Amino acid sequence: MIKKFFKWQINIFDILDEHWESPPVSKVISNVVVGFFVVGLFVGLLSYLNFLDLGENFSAFFAIELAFNVLLIFEVLGLIFLIPKSVADSVGKQFEIISLLLLRDAFKEFGHYLGDLNWDLGFLYELLPIISDAFGAILIFLITGLFYRAQRHIRITQSYEEQRGFVAIKKLISIYLTLSFIGLGIFDVVSAYQTHEFIYSIKLFYTLLIFTDVFILLFSLRYTSKYYNLFRYSSFALATIFLRLTLSAPPYFNVLLALIAGLMVLGVTYIYNRLLSNKEYQNIQDSKA
Repeated sequence: MIKKFFKWQINIFDILDEHWESPPVSKVISNVVVGFFVVGLFVGLLSYLNFLDLGENFSAFFAIELAFNVLLIFEVLGLIFLIPKSVADSVGKQFEIISLLLLRDAFKEFGHYLGDLNWDLGFLYELLPIISDAFGAILIFLITGLFYRAQRHIRITQSYEEQRGFVAIKKLISIYLTLSFIGLGIFDVVSAYQTHEFIYSIKLFYTLLIFTDVFILLFSLRYTSKYYNLFRYSSFALATIFLRLTLSAPPYFNVLLALIAGLMVLGVTYIYNRLLSNKEYQNIQDSKA
């Protein structure tokens, strides 16, 4: 009975995953993001004309911030769908999300400096965190691209049955991550209605990702106990911890932590590929054929 219940969940995941990156779904996502951007522009116009009082924290770039937040929701969902396919690709997706968060924060802060500006030393000093976020996002973008290019998707299981079971476990994890993410989103909306302040729970979600990475690491021990693989998976879990700290770190330190995490996984990937002998790599490729 329990086995059928899990199989039913996996079938649902397969159906959703099959359609997630299809052109119709991509168009829907684009339309939703554009729709929220237009709504943000309308709300900003009403605030500018004093028809709405959104408080002192309202930014003229509210529409861009809102569109980025909605886009990040879909990016997180894309991350969840990547976990069963490749742990390495899911880590790369985490860095994509962090780079978008840095860009969002830069846009958000730029909105406070529209209009007449006083280009004194005080103002230039205030611009430094924005510049840090912007260039940090660019560096993370570069590291992410190099990380994807360096990946060798090598199967750690020894048979098709083991691979199928490992993927099934990761699909179940992804399903419950999706439910958790939806639950956090509902909590954010209810909390915003009660407190009139929207607080994103992405920090808590990244905490869940840490436990997810550690669980996958421990579960993979039944398929391989090779030191290289264990160290590689452990470094991915540690990188997720650094990225979690990035979300709550002050300016400059957020970029520094993200860069440390990125350089760490990039370095581990290059060293892993170097240490993996060509003969061993060829044997693994032959076993996958």
